[in-house]
Amino acid sequence: QVQLVESGGGLVQAGGSLRLSCTASGRTFSYTMGWFRQAPGKEREFVAAVIWSGLSTYYADSMKGRFTISRDNAKKMVYLQMNSLKPEDTAVYYCAAADNRALKVGVGVRQSYDYWGQGTHVTVTS
Repeated sequence: QVQLVESGGGLVQAGGSLRLSCTASGRTFSYTMGWFRQAPGKEREFVAAVIWSGLSTYYADSMKGRFTISRDNAKKMVYLQMNSLKPEDTAVYYCAAADNRALKVGVGVRQSYDYWGQGTHVTVTS
């Protein structure tokens, strides 16, 4: 079992940057970690993921080149650096963990993840 707590959300102007953090509690941190987001009135969508070793990362097409996911296993933390933010990036961002530590097939599927944080709000103004 792992508990996830996100932080780093806030209000930013279009073109700006934010860095989200997710802190995990528990004995181990051998999970595939992902970020998802949910905008008002929309389905929760995949943003990015990183496997337990950090050697493989995955991104939704619309985030490639703007967002970077990384992890620090010693600190049990995962990060999402978001650059060139757009108003359409406004959403609640959720951290998620999958027991499959090297998730590949289904890495962008919400049901592949076993644990979720409460989310952090990101608002991008134009």
